[in-house]
Amino acid sequence: MPDRRRASAVPAPPGASIPRSLDARAVLGRVMLDSEFLRDPYPTYRALREAAPLLWSDEFFGGAWLVSRHADVELVLRDARFSAQRTGGWVMHAADEADTNCRNARSELSGFQRLFARAMIFLDAPDHSRVRQVMSAAFRPADLQRLAPRIERTVAERLAAVESDSPFDFVSALARPLPAQVIGMLMGLDEAEGDAPADVVAWSDELAQFVGAPAPSRLQALSAQTALLAMARHFDGLLTRRRAALVGGAQPRDDVIDRLLQAERDGQIRGSAELLAQCVMLLFAGHETTRHLLANGLRTLLSHPDQWRQLQRDRDLLPGAVRELLRFDSPVQYTGRRVATDLMLHGQTLRRGDLVVALIGAANRDPARHERPDEMDITRRSGSSLAFGQGPHVCIGAALTLMEAQAVFTQLLERWPDLALTPPAVPQWTGNALYRGLIELSVQCSGLPANAQTATPTLPPPPFARSPDAACKP
Repeated sequence: MPDRRRASAVPAPPGASIPRSLDARAVLGRVMLDSEFLRDPYPTYRALREAAPLLWSDEFFGGAWLVSRHADVELVLRDARFSAQRTGGWVMHAADEADTNCRNARSELSGFQRLFARAMIFLDAPDHSRVRQVMSAAFRPADLQRLAPRIERTVAERLAAVESDSPFDFVSALARPLPAQVIGMLMGLDEAEGDAPADVVAWSDELAQFVGAPAPSRLQALSAQTALLAMARHFDGLLTRRRAALVGGAQPRDDVIDRLLQAERDGQIRGSAELLAQCVMLLFAGHETTRHLLANGLRTLLSHPDQWRQLQRDRDLLPGAVRELLRFDSPVQYTGRRVATDLMLHGQTLRRGDLVVALIGAANRDPARHERPDEMDITRRSGSSLAFGQGPHVCIGAALTLMEAQAVFTQLLERWPDLALTPPAVPQWTGNALYRGLIELSVQCSGLPANAQTATPTLPPPPFARSPDAACKP
């Protein structure tokens, strides 16, 4: 069984004595995270669910327990015995794997760890409760409703810029830039004043590559650190200007930045590092998953034209349809927790420090929870999914994500009722095991010839995005 090293250390290296009945690799007869999984993870999830409620995999940070059934994933997300404080093993695993002189490698990534670990999503109570209370104030229903007209107007402007008489890439036209623009509105990033960082999508790509890597490399960790610290430097300058304005007698703005500054003055946010961590991670998390929901969701709807037409006839189905899209193909496929205290789960002893990976994508297809789970059904009423998580760490921006998706799909239905995937419609996935998303999604009005070339839309300068070339990875 796994070595029980404590705290941030990872469990046993590959080769430890794991019964075949508990070994995910043996159950599947192959590695789990192969190219077929990245293309379509759901057959793999089915095999894991049917094999056992708890399995061991050496593909996640050197070793982790996997739970794939709805009841177990929900337990892990809700139960305080499973800790969200997991960044130490995450960041330092990359350092330890890369350098026999662990001290040097760990020092190299210490700035990353110090900031990363302070983000709300990686805190436990009571610190998590304290920070979440501050952050929740930014997502009050009244505030989101005031933002709704700006979101709708921004969606309309981006769609109006698309040349719809030829195929176009929905990801670059709207799914990629829009969510970053919207979270910037909520935070109070003023583009005219230079508050909106031009490189945020590129920075987020680097963070997503690290966060989404089951066993991140030193290079991925260093790239993510560079991106995280660049975002922190940007916010540090912005926060300094905002503090000076408030000291000079300016009226506080009704946005996330000034609310966080007020919380810092009141002692609810403790120190500049904690303040910076919330700003950086909100900007990242606020758009990374939404962009994939928009693209994956549109692909799913257009792959089910009968349901697209059903939405045309009855727009009241749209809120439920968005939730079904989240269940059917969740943008976030899994999350991790560290065991905080020794416990028993399905007859197996889990020791303090063990990593548990909760497979959200698998839980959302669990037939014990959802009838006909592998069918997309926009009229489904069989209960909520785990796409936004559960328990104390349930997604704080869920309502904003739903609002954005409904605004986008509503306008697409109105503007282009005959929208269709461009043949042959072979999806190009990012290859990220955690954030399931498309690199591009070519769509067209159905009257266009099948051999038409996909156009790059002529758009206004996209806020929060560099040029396509500048955003590419080496």
